[in-house]
Amino acid sequence: MNARTESARDPFALLRPLAALAAAVALIALVLLALGASPARVFAALWEGAFGNWFALTDTLVKSTPLVFTGLAIAVAFSGSLWNIGADGQLIIGALAAGAVGPMLGGWPRPLGIAIVLVSGAIGGALWGGVCGWLRARRATSEVISTIMMNFVAMQLLSWAVHGPLMEPSGAYPKSVAIAPAARMYMFAPPSQLNPAMLLALGLALGCYFFLFRSTAGFELRALGRNRRAATFFGVPAGAVAIWAMALSGALAGLGGAVQVCAITHRLYEKMSPGWGYEAIAVALVARLDPRWIVASAIFFGALDSGSQAMQRTEGVSPVLVQVIQGLVILILLALDTPAFSRLRESFGRAAEASASGESAAEGGDA
Repeated sequence: MNARTESARDPFALLRPLAALAAAVALIALVLLALGASPARVFAALWEGAFGNWFALTDTLVKSTPLVFTGLAIAVAFSGSLWNIGADGQLIIGALAAGAVGPMLGGWPRPLGIAIVLVSGAIGGALWGGVCGWLRARRATSEVISTIMMNFVAMQLLSWAVHGPLMEPSGAYPKSVAIAPAARMYMFAPPSQLNPAMLLALGLALGCYFFLFRSTAGFELRALGRNRRAATFFGVPAGAVAIWAMALSGALAGLGGAVQVCAITHRLYEKMSPGWGYEAIAVALVARLDPRWIVASAIFFGALDSGSQAMQRTEGVSPVLVQVIQGLVILILLALDTPAFSRLRESFGRAAEASASGESAAEGGDA
């Protein structure tokens, strides 16, 4: 079944995220009114902070970029019912690999240096995710548990690295040596941090879409996600698919970490990720696991993050409100996917069809 067939069967699939967002905004507006704040002014400040000028727009795009990579990672894994909760750890390992290799590339041609750093991050993330896939396939270990635990291991590895072997020479701060200039990504419009990483993310989103919906491997992955027993009955190798799917998911997240080092930070810090791997779960769910919509979903969440500070600065509203909006969107989406809501929607559809049939019959009788 391809994406167009799914859309034909469920014409509401793409409208649900918009409906969930509208409902979340309406609920937040009621809360703001109860608190004596103006919803229009708060949301205007949020918009202004995210898209109000060139620097706000570029900041939103920069903050959205790691969410695209990790969102794609989540979408690939979740499409096969592989619950990868470890995108944050895989991103950290990708950043760690990039930060370790980057300082060694002085004197290399810049395009080659950038490519080596990005490939290193993807390999690091793939290995980190692939371990969890192997545990699932060979030891029947729940990937939920293994990926969460690997997140903590990744965080501790990063902390050890920036306090130990990769620490900058003075030893004054827990950060690594800066990567070589030859490994740093180009900037489009300095002093903004806009860089080609978003274009790379767009290309990967299209690639993931064609992989999931136009390739045999993608079909096998989605078949396992829909009905594992039926897929294995027809010869889909569930164990092998779990390993390479988790490795691919990890590679995408690791690439996101490498991009942060290559384009933004140029070195490792103890807190490399503010939780992008966890936020990516929301990004992927809002996009309905469709890679084509993950870019838009990531920009939406990036805009919330970027505009939250302006909202606090101008209207005195806590940035925590942004997290409330994110949570409400996810909860409402889950509610729209319940069997009860599906039955309610079907009953409305049957009533509308019956009404239309009755009107047609009445018109025929009049004629």
